[in-house]
Amino acid sequence: MTTTIIWLETSHHAAFRVGGWAYVRRDPDGAVVGYAGGERRIDAERTALAGLIAALKDLTGKPVRLQTASALVGAIPARIAAAQSGEDAPSENLDLWAQAMTALAGGKVEIVKAAAGDRTTAFAAAWAELGRDRGKDQGAFVAAIPKPNLAKSGA
Repeated sequence: MTTTIIWLETSHHAAFRVGGWAYVRRDPDGAVVGYAGGERRIDAERTALAGLIAALKDLTGKPVRLQTASALVGAIPARIAAAQSGEDAPSENLDLWAQAMTALAGGKVEIVKAAAGDRTTAFAAAWAELGRDRGKDQGAFVAAIPKPNLAKSGA
């Protein structure tokens, strides 16, 4: 069985309360797709959850290796496990926590820390910053990363 690989990064500016996320996904057949999104009046946790949910859309039950440099994204499975055992239950962003639990159901998603200097991680981080800035200027959005740009991602 082959695995889908996802590089996911987020960017949040606390002073302006804007956040952005971006992911690059390489499917088992070699197809590469990417999306970026952003929003105003959002906290860092909500940004991480929104990015994770978008990245895992339509992949429930399929094996996924998600690489990220984001400590918030990396901590989501542990936080869900703690909440399910009665400890440290989230009190905010409950709508997205519920969606994240569904997206991670089945236990086939492995979240790993991205290697330092990884080209695709840097590409996703740059698009997450762009998503944050566009969200600040234009409000909530989600858009595909153009194919010519994805060709430079290294995925």
